[in-house]
Order: sequence, then C-alpha cells, then structure tokens
Amino acid sequence: MREIKSKKRGFITKIFIKLCRIFGFEIVDQSDFSIPTSNKSLNESISIPGKSSVNFPLGKVDITRPVKSLDIILRTCMSVNMLTQSKKRIFDKDKEEYTFRTLKSLIKNIHHSKNIFKNIKYKIYIIDHNSTNEQLGSMRDMLKKSNTDFEILNLKFNEFSSQIKNINEENKQVTLNQKSNMSNIHQSLLISRDKCEDLTYFVEDDYIHDQISLSEMLYAYERIASLTKKELIICPTDYPYLYTQNEDAKIFLGEKRHWRTVDQTLCTFLTSKKIVEKYWNELISMCKFEHYPFEKPLHKIYSKELCISPIPSLALHLTNINSVYGLSPNVDWKKIWDQNEK
Repeated sequence: MREIKSKKRGFITKIFIKLCRIFGFEIVDQSDFSIPTSNKSLNESISIPGKSSVNFPLGKVDITRPVKSLDIILRTCMSVNMLTQSKKRIFDKDKEEYTFRTLKSLIKNIHHSKNIFKNIKYKIYIIDHNSTNEQLGSMRDMLKKSNTDFEILNLKFNEFSSQIKNINEENKQVTLNQKSNMSNIHQSLLISRDKCEDLTYFVEDDYIHDQISLSEMLYAYERIASLTKKELIICPTDYPYLYTQNEDAKIFLGEKRHWRTVDQTLCTFLTSKKIVEKYWNELISMCKFEHYPFEKPLHKIYSKELCISPIPSLALHLTNINSVYGLSPNVDWKKIWDQNEK
C-alpha cells in the first residue's frame, strides 16, 4: 500500500488551526498522526500539569485538583536484610545495595518529574535506623550531587517504641525489627502531618522505580481526583498477590498507564495530607499495635476512599522473587535494576 504523504496546509486550514487553539480544542491530522494545534505528534503528551489532562479520543479533563508539592519520606534500615523472613531477595545483594538503588531511582524520578510538573515543590526526607555513618554519608553525597532538597533524620526509636504493645493480634511477641518498622512509620506520619503541604509518598527502602513513576502518579492524581472530586491513595506497585483474588475493579485511564482500584497495599503508597489528617487515628493505630495482616488499618481506609494501582507496574518490591508480594508482571525489571546502579 502506498504511503499517503501529508500536504502543506492551506490558508483556510491554518486559520482553522488558530481558531481551535484560541477556543482550547485539539485536532489530529490522521494522515501523519500529528497534532497541529500543539505542534506535537500523537505519541507525545499534550496534557498541561495543573490545568488539563488530555487523552485521545476521550478529550480533555479540566484539572480542578492541582498538586502543589510532593514530599517523599524514605524509611531506611540497612542493618536488617529482611523484616519478616530469611529468604534472599531478587538479585541476591546486600541490603545497602537495594537502599542505594531505591534512592537513585527516586532521584532520577524527581529530575524527570521536574521537567513536567515545574511548579511543584519536591523534597526527600530519609528516616534512618541503625545504618552506618559510611552508609549515611553515601546517601547524603547522592542527594547533594542531585541538587535535591532533602533532610536525613535518625529514627527516634525509644520515643515511639515505648508506645507499641508487646503482644500482637496473633498473640505473639512483637519483634524488635517490627518495632523499628512501626516506629519509623509513626515518625513518617508525623512529618507528613506537621511539615508537608500536599502530597506525601511514603516509601520503603526496597522499591526500585521506573523513571516515569512519580510523573505518572502526579498525572493520575490530578486527573482522577479532578474527575471524582475526592482525594485518593496511589500504590505504585502492581502486586502479584492482588491477581489471586476474584475481585471487581474500576479502571481509570492515566497518561501512560491504566489504573485499577485495589483494596489492599503494603506500606509504600502516595496520598494527600488531607487523607492523613482525616484518618489519623486509624493510621497511628498501625504504629502502636501489630495487626494481622499488618496493613489492616490501611485496608479499612481503602473501603471508604479510592485506592488505585498501575497496570503495568511503576515500581518493583525487591523481596524474594517467589513471593506473591514481589515480581510485578510484564516489566523488564533487570533493565531498570541495571539503570539504577549507584
């Protein structure tokens, strides 16, 4: 079949394109898949962060819920390999390697997102427990070189651990490692409530991210919150275990991902300060009593609020490869792992 080459646009066509721009319409030239109103190809994004989200052929969604800021709170502990099991992780490395690559992937994400969401303020908080001075220095050097606003804080373990009940929901003794985890979540929530202006991304130190993860979450937050008129929770990981259940889900269209509703996550998720304040007691209960499953208070919140995760995944939980919480499907994670070498 002979290719049809696009012709030069005539005077009337040029006037029509100008009128479309004035009235905020986008048009597609089907002969070459270009968008003459935006001088872009159909494969490029024409959404305007904070103003409009555009998907062909569905049209434009006016953004009524723009994002003002994004704070990332990274919980680190390089002295503990695995919190609740002794199996080896994907790629079989020391724990610090996963932490450094997690941080590297977040820094790359901020740089990418800044080029798109230019009016958003970004900051990384690291709350660390029992990592060495050398390890902390390595993280500090990475952040300084990245020109990213950051704070590295020591976990106030004694202050928070004293509030944790010693016996959990299974009538078992709460381990020291779990108390450290619960204390770190507690300190993270306080930072989100007291210091953060808008969105907070709570993340553990064994999640490696695709470079578009943050920008896709921000696109999705603005678009879906504007459509639903509600705050929401975003999980960046397409967890394998969620496919073992025969549950109904709503599907939303994002910028480069589809999003589905889920009613369970682990403790890496993005949400707004409004959600944190609204469900403060439920969230703090997770830090004072070990539920079974541990994330039960989160799941109760998801029965009332919209929680979504991407298809395919934007982040990988670097746990054991055979774990149902681990390898998210249909993504070349080895490539992303290699791209985030320290």
